[in-house]
Amino acid sequence: MKPSHAKLLPNDFSHTKVATVSLRPKALFAVFLSIACVFSLGVDVGAIAAIPAAAAKDKKSKQDPALKGLPITELTVDEAILHAMNRLAYGPRPGDIERVRQMGLSKWIDQQLAPNSIDDKAVNARLENLPTLVMSAARLIEEYPQPKQAAIQAAKQRADAATNSNPQQANTVGAAVAKDKDVQNAVDGSATTTPPAPPSSSAAVGQSAPRNSPEVNVADKSSVPASMKTKPSASNPEVASNLTTPGAGKRNGLSGPDPNAVPRVIADDSKKPQRVIEELAMAKVTRAIYSERQLQQVLDDFWFNHFNVYAAKGEDKWYLTSYERDVIQPHTLGKFKDLVTATAESPAMLFYLDNFLSVDPNAAQRQAALRTMRQNRGRRGRPPVPQAPQNQQPRKNTRGLNENYGRELMELHTLGVEGGYTQKDVTELARCFTGWTIDKPRLNPEFKFDEKLHDPDQKIVLKRKIHAGGMKDGEQAIELLAKHPSTAKFISTKLARRFVSDNPPAPLVARMAKTFESSDGDIRAVMHIMIYSPEFWSREAYRAKIKTPFELVVSAVRALGTDVDTAMPLVQWVGRIGEPLYQCQPPTGYADTAEAWVNTGALLNRLNFSLTLAGNKVRGARSDVGSLLGVDATEPKVALQRALQIFLGGQASPTTLETLQKQLDSPQVLQAKLDDPVKKVDLGVVTGLVLGAPEFQRR
Repeated sequence: MKPSHAKLLPNDFSHTKVATVSLRPKALFAVFLSIACVFSLGVDVGAIAAIPAAAAKDKKSKQDPALKGLPITELTVDEAILHAMNRLAYGPRPGDIERVRQMGLSKWIDQQLAPNSIDDKAVNARLENLPTLVMSAARLIEEYPQPKQAAIQAAKQRADAATNSNPQQANTVGAAVAKDKDVQNAVDGSATTTPPAPPSSSAAVGQSAPRNSPEVNVADKSSVPASMKTKPSASNPEVASNLTTPGAGKRNGLSGPDPNAVPRVIADDSKKPQRVIEELAMAKVTRAIYSERQLQQVLDDFWFNHFNVYAAKGEDKWYLTSYERDVIQPHTLGKFKDLVTATAESPAMLFYLDNFLSVDPNAAQRQAALRTMRQNRGRRGRPPVPQAPQNQQPRKNTRGLNENYGRELMELHTLGVEGGYTQKDVTELARCFTGWTIDKPRLNPEFKFDEKLHDPDQKIVLKRKIHAGGMKDGEQAIELLAKHPSTAKFISTKLARRFVSDNPPAPLVARMAKTFESSDGDIRAVMHIMIYSPEFWSREAYRAKIKTPFELVVSAVRALGTDVDTAMPLVQWVGRIGEPLYQCQPPTGYADTAEAWVNTGALLNRLNFSLTLAGNKVRGARSDVGSLLGVDATEPKVALQRALQIFLGGQASPTTLETLQKQLDSPQVLQAKLDDPVKKVDLGVVTGLVLGAPEFQRR
């Protein structure tokens, strides 16, 4: 019976041909069945890695020198090194396993825990063609303005030029510029009012901003963020381009139908603000692939998700570069309190969670009373100034207490949802951070503490009095939260979930939390305790985690030793598989557990990507599969065994092995017709199938 042809990749690529594999219906079904079975949440994953378990037990009595100093008793040397590079890095590159074996695994780990000791000039050279990475937020706003703002700037310049040459023409041009006064004010920085603050998460508990609060002095309407719950719509094009991805956050142009297509802002060398985020995403992928400071890159991703900021929310598109560069990256292995403080003062976080709008509800009355007092003092015996009636209508464009940041600071950043706080604690904490705002958000955004907007009264947070005064109220609150036992447990659990398993062992979490408390929140010390624990190296932890789309794309590129000239197609593949970078709208960040990433569509896209990459069908990425495998293309079984050894450590379940072996007879895999006497295997297809196997989806 002649086999049917099932195309495993979409056929609408405009730049390359689609990789296709000839699969009988039963074989195709077996592929997806094996994937579905191994990804089932209740599966016993130990069976996959149990093949060499007996050999590992035999070596318990004599540990290999490469593993010296590590509590490894259940894994072989190669397994242990592969495990470390899959958890503390984005997977091994060709030659990495042997290199780490020679230097000693413990030494490699200690180097990763001290990233500044590692020379990383090579990756920095690859980033030189991304100019936005080194720009300040102010410069990004100036050089990559919104199209409407750019048009008004140009019109304003034309009006100025016309004034000098033809006053009558200047009147005509000036009238056109004046049609959008709000945006013009944004450019000039002269606006003095803003629309009311959007609904915040406070609405969930029946609270709203008081009406007798001071006016907002921000640059323009666009400085007021969209609601955290804004849904895509035709009337909101910025949000409309971000479509919901199952198990993930939001999807935008980065995850379009053709990952090889060149985004318009890149092709046209555009100065639109979208380019800022696209360069940021390309840099993230490039660092993950080529940086020698692998653990720092992994932790950068971890902490960015922990303190997530959504790129498509208003001004954050300009703030995000500085946020990751100056706030997240320098603190990945430092003190947790310093990291919380840096995020709390970041314009990106202040804007994202609306705290730049949060003020003492009584600030307006307090300031009015002070003005009246000063006026009366100056009059000295003159009749007092008449007071405004108490029942006057409230002024428009006012703002009050916003609890968004206070809630997420407790629930997501420190204590955790079960951290023992109450709604009253959320309100009191929000009062501590009144006056923490952004100075000139559309010109030169910087953190600013505005004493006039701060609540000066005593606060009670977690039964502790906070009345240090001014900005110190917020700093004291951060100190309290960072040292709380619930924070130690919550952060330790999240780290263990990311690096050990979806359900980390309680004793390990307890030891990590104890270290967190005793070291004053030293992230490096907590990581050291976790990495040097028996639980980290247990058989149960081996290949127990599902790779996120980002991890899969980067690990596959590293495994093939692919040379990447442009990272944008890879960025778009990450989005297509389900994790568009910097596009997670909820403050929770992207999930780190299996159920978020296991669905039929995502798994098919994973296989599509593996075949496309190994077949050199990704624009700007070249892999030499033939040299990597080093086998004769006329020997399909040898090629398959070699690919299994290189990419899976020779470990594959019987189901996976049987499924892959059946594909060796496919004419597409063999690059030949059924009656050809000499058959050469397509090494790219074989490699792609192995990279798409369930075992490679795990780390």
